[in-house]
Amino acid sequence: MPQKPASKSAQPEQKSILIVDDHPVFRAGLIGLVNREVDLTVCGEADDAAQAFNAIEQLKPDLVLMDMGLPDKSGLELLKDVKCAFPDQRVLIISMHDEALYAERVLRAGGRGYIMKQQGPDKMIESIRKVLHGSISVSDRISAQILDNLSAARKKTDAPSTAKLTDREFEVLRLIGQGKEPHEIARYLHLSIKTVDTHRGHIKTKLGLKNGTELIHYATRWVGNQV
Repeated sequence: MPQKPASKSAQPEQKSILIVDDHPVFRAGLIGLVNREVDLTVCGEADDAAQAFNAIEQLKPDLVLMDMGLPDKSGLELLKDVKCAFPDQRVLIISMHDEALYAERVLRAGGRGYIMKQQGPDKMIESIRKVLHGSISVSDRISAQILDNLSAARKKTDAPSTAKLTDREFEVLRLIGQGKEPHEIARYLHLSIKTVDTHRGHIKTKLGLKNGTELIHYATRWVGNQV
């Protein structure tokens, strides 16, 4: 007995993905990866924070797949802006930086997951689906780290030095380590130079650094270790 042709209603509902990454080749690879899945579709792309924000407002994607490093604003800052304007927007952060540095900060800022770019295509799709289904997507290592941080038995002195920094101080430290001058940091983070200097002072105090030279050396080594 011949089978009836499948009805349109039998097709899985496609979830829309907005991809935000400033590297054209990597972005194209993500678009191809997502569009190969029958239940996923790329609804748009952006290569900086301004484009991303406008695209979210216009396209209302089910998920934003966002790079941590963008030319006009850090992914962490953009994530906070997005969650403020669109509280229900699901965001999955992708990054070349070690998840141990950023994952917990991303979750605190409202992100639903963090995956490193070094992960394979299957892991990327798995993370996307987990977030779309309402779960948090981080590695087992980060899950254990977060639980450890919440444990009453953990001593505060066990925390990494950079864990003492606020998100803004963390971003300033990263930019110092990339060789940025105070006026460049101020422009990138949309702050006054005086505010950047204040953050630098707080960083030195929290990390036990004596002066600006020690701060630059520390930041440079720290950033170098993350590459």
